[in-house]
Amino acid sequence: MREEFYDEDRVAVVPMGFCFPGYDQSGGDLPPRRECAPIWRERVLAEFSNLSLILVIGTYAMAWHLPMPARQSMTETVRGWAEISVRRGGGPSLLPLPHPSWRNSGWLKANPWFGADVVPALQERVGTLLR
Repeated sequence: MREEFYDEDRVAVVPMGFCFPGYDQSGGDLPPRRECAPIWRERVLAEFSNLSLILVIGTYAMAWHLPMPARQSMTETVRGWAEISVRRGGGPSLLPLPHPSWRNSGWLKANPWFGADVVPALQERVGTLLR
């Protein structure tokens, strides 16, 4: 499975911006630069002819890909993953996920449904696509 997941002909990691924005004072990544996604994101995604699934990771990606109400939190968005991940209009499925970070350990403890429900569904979906 690891070899398949890292097969660049089958899986792509496409950041919101194509530049590393640097670190904040606490050592965390700064947010993506505002000008990057509008310039590059759609062009890059259009290059994929058989795009089946987009993992929408973190609030910046959620704001770009998902029509979210202004007050909806990242937690509420991820909690609605099953409705969001339904494929619409023949395009790729979208699956919202929290940004993987050491800072999220508290969030993961406070939201055990993520590990119980979302992670197994994600593993199944990716496994199906890689078969």
